[in-house]
Amino acid sequence: MTIEVALVISAISLTFGIYSGLSNMKRNQKTDNQKEASQMTTVIVKLENIGNGIVEIKSEFNGMKSEIKEMRDRLITTEQSLKSAWKRIEDIDGIKKN
Repeated sequence: MTIEVALVISAISLTFGIYSGLSNMKRNQKTDNQKEASQMTTVIVKLENIGNGIVEIKSEFNGMKSEIKEMRDRLITTEQSLKSAWKRIEDIDGIKKN
C-alpha cells in the first residue's frame, strides 16, 4: 500500500512538474514573441523614417539641379550679351579712331 501511495504521489508530482514546465515555456514564448514584435516594429519605423529622409534628399537634389540649370542658362545669356556689348564697343571705338 505504501508503494502504491508513493507511486501515486510521484505520478502526481511528475504530472504537475510537466504541466508547470509547459506553462512556463508557453509564457516565455509569448513574452519573447511580444518583445520580438516590438523590436520589429521599431526597426520598421526607423526604416520608414530613413526612406522618408531619402525622398526629401532626392527632392532637394532635383531642386538644386534645376537651380543650377537655370543659373547656367543665365550665365550663357549674360556671356552672349557681354560678347555683343564688347563687339559694339569695338565698333564704336573703331568709328572714333577713323
